[in-house]
Amino acid sequence: MTGELAKRSYVIGQTEISARPLEPALYLVATPIGNLADITLRALETLAAADIVACEDTRVSRVLLDRYGIRRRTSAYHEHNAGEAGPKLIAALLAGQSVALISDAGTPLISDPGYRLVGEALDQGIRVVPIPGPSAPLAALTASGLPSDAFLFAGFLPVKTGQRLTRLEALRAVPATLIFFESPRRLAETLGAMVEALGGARKAAIGRELTKTFEEIRTGTLQSLADHYAVADTPKGEIVICVGPSDATADEPADIDRLLLSLAAEMPASKAAAEAAKMTGGQKQALYRRLLELKDTGKEGDTGKEDDTGKESDTGKDGDG
Repeated sequence: MTGELAKRSYVIGQTEISARPLEPALYLVATPIGNLADITLRALETLAAADIVACEDTRVSRVLLDRYGIRRRTSAYHEHNAGEAGPKLIAALLAGQSVALISDAGTPLISDPGYRLVGEALDQGIRVVPIPGPSAPLAALTASGLPSDAFLFAGFLPVKTGQRLTRLEALRAVPATLIFFESPRRLAETLGAMVEALGGARKAAIGRELTKTFEEIRTGTLQSLADHYAVADTPKGEIVICVGPSDATADEPADIDRLLLSLAAEMPASKAAAEAAKMTGGQKQALYRRLLELKDTGKEGDTGKEDDTGKESDTGKDGDG
């Protein structure tokens, strides 16, 4: 390789810096999620020294590479060509070349097909080297004000309404902050689904255009955020949603029983189970069955919910209803 492409260097300001040689390996290089100044020195040196830079979109990556004067061979590797491009990259690695894998933004493998390439490399005994840096989920989490001692990155939710609700129901009882990616076009609809499945009282945060000029981090309850985006113009840019864990205090079975009976004294059983599910993060169906068990065994006490036959009254209200 000759000419400009043969130069293994990068430029910061007016200074050109030579990159040290790389050992043959697959390097996973995190790139900026918006602000190009967020690139690390190690990432620049790795990109400048690699034999091949595998990009999700070569046009997007070229903006970053040009910004730092990096003239390296690029190769497209994305969801639609992974089956064809992956074996070629593995062959290059087995031939002793170094490959730097980058995504359009952030850390490779987060909601992109890079994990397949990593798996194939490991199966072939190829060394895999992480070059850490920017990450949209972590940027949103740290700025959200939500608990960060335990968190779950759940990626994109299903587009179809039923599948989305099913997925959210499965995540409801996870004792950790939940992090999602979402399209701005579906943000309002998704927040509405989260209110339905997780409860509107949960604390949450929306991170938009993180690290960019119009960065916005909006916090509140799921209900307040859903109300805001239901009437607001469709937002622009990349969206990260963080949802805090349930604030439920009724964690013990006896506490949940008392909560169910208390709610059942004021409303029909199905609605009581739904409210308890929102408050505890439990499953509505399971709570409904538990309430029926409590009623069958006569543990409801003085709730005023049963008549002389031991069956629930038609009104679902106290005697004077």
